[in-house]
Amino acid sequence: MQENKLNNYLLLHLIVFIWGFTAILGALISIDSVPLVWYRMLLAVLFILVYFIFKKESFKVDAKGLIRFFITGVIIALHWVFFFKAIKVSNVSVALVTMSTGAFFTALIEPVFFKRKINPLEIILGFVVIFGLYIIFNFESQYKLGIFYALISSFLSALFSVLNGLFVKNYSANKISLYQLFFGVLFITVYFIFTNKFTASFFLLSFSDWIYLLILSSVCTAYAFVVSVKIMKHLSPFTIMLTVNLEPIYAIILALFIFGDKEKMTPIFYLGAFIVLFVVLLNGVIKNKTALKSLFRRKTIVKK
Repeated sequence: MQENKLNNYLLLHLIVFIWGFTAILGALISIDSVPLVWYRMLLAVLFILVYFIFKKESFKVDAKGLIRFFITGVIIALHWVFFFKAIKVSNVSVALVTMSTGAFFTALIEPVFFKRKINPLEIILGFVVIFGLYIIFNFESQYKLGIFYALISSFLSALFSVLNGLFVKNYSANKISLYQLFFGVLFITVYFIFTNKFTASFFLLSFSDWIYLLILSSVCTAYAFVVSVKIMKHLSPFTIMLTVNLEPIYAIILALFIFGDKEKMTPIFYLGAFIVLFVVLLNGVIKNKTALKSLFRRKTIVKK
């Protein structure tokens, strides 16, 4: 049981790395944030539909579930819109480190929906993350708009993570993913119809944009989204949200290699990022202490 939990924790880190690459793709894709999210969700829905047909899975969901998935689908769409807006107006590093406030938001939201007392440790760890961000943005004030967008995205991310932590008890991860992405793209489609955004130029994308969108929608959305929801069956929303704070660390390293000087920040920025990384690793050790001991004992026995 504990080893299974550890395996899911390690799988979560793989998903977080993939999400970190999502930010890189968001910076590489030339279109604005809202059309980007529309294409991302639409293509992801198509990929998951192919999976449903291939596996012959049932699409049946009760009316209550559809309402839940509609609400969270809209939340997810808005989360991604503000996330990519933050990247467009600032850079990958700024947007993703700000997203680390999700742990703090989750620590406040989760007790409300799961009807449990607030864990003082989670609040303390959340505040440490906030402190790390304060250090960073006290010296990077030129990115205020990006910070604002990323904070909104972070709150929405925490909200739908907690809600999915409830939904996964009654619905399969595949169904949750399919319907949430479908309602998300439907929400943006209605917005585009009323604002007359669907023009001929809207569908004229460069070849590189199409390639990036396909990677974004398949690996970084369809696959990562389904697996992340499955993981919620085994890990708490707070642990998931705090681990997601590693996303900026992975993405910053990738961005430095890909974008070079554009992503280079001050030493103070990296000090704050280190604080965030430390908190994430500390949470992982605390939450998986028993599993780590069990795994270490097994390896020791095998070596003997």
